[in-house]
Amino acid sequence: MSVTESAAVGKDVRSSRRDPTRRERIARAAITVVAERGVDKVTHRAVAAQAGVPLGSTTYHFSTLDDLLAVALQQAAQDNVVQLRQWAEGLPANADLAAALTDLVLEFLGPERARTVVEHELYVAALHRPALQQASTEWDVALMELFTSYTDSVTGRMLSTVFCGLLLQGIVRDPIPPRDEVEAIFRRALRPVAEG
Repeated sequence: MSVTESAAVGKDVRSSRRDPTRRERIARAAITVVAERGVDKVTHRAVAAQAGVPLGSTTYHFSTLDDLLAVALQQAAQDNVVQLRQWAEGLPANADLAAALTDLVLEFLGPERARTVVEHELYVAALHRPALQQASTEWDVALMELFTSYTDSVTGRMLSTVFCGLLLQGIVRDPIPPRDEVEAIFRRALRPVAEG
């Protein structure tokens, strides 16, 4: 490491003590860069520019791009799970779950579409980036646990899979699926086994 690089790292260490949110800001900036350019175009330099921090800060906090993308995926997943929990807490006790899930899917494919695209782009990147696999798996588990809290474990897993599948299909499909189609899928998934 050169004298200049050592000085830059030392400055970043001091800066991070004064700026405890810098690591999270960098992760969120990476999400924005993914949204604008795609996963394959993410660089430390682009993320640093987006976060408004020196380049040395991104490499200090995240030595590799995979490390940076893994934290960005964890942040996106965490944000998504928080949003879903808030949605769940707002459901009335007698809510029609199929209709509520349909509303949620259409919101994620409509007003929240850009965010949904980024989340799925990061999630799918785990196919070729082993560093992202754990974050993707944790996201799956969190979704399944959320849906299981309204049903049973098998149905919760199925709803999580259906939910993610509908979102993935919806972001590549034009136009988005009609409401009655989405709701029919959820109604079938939620139908008691005895009704077969």
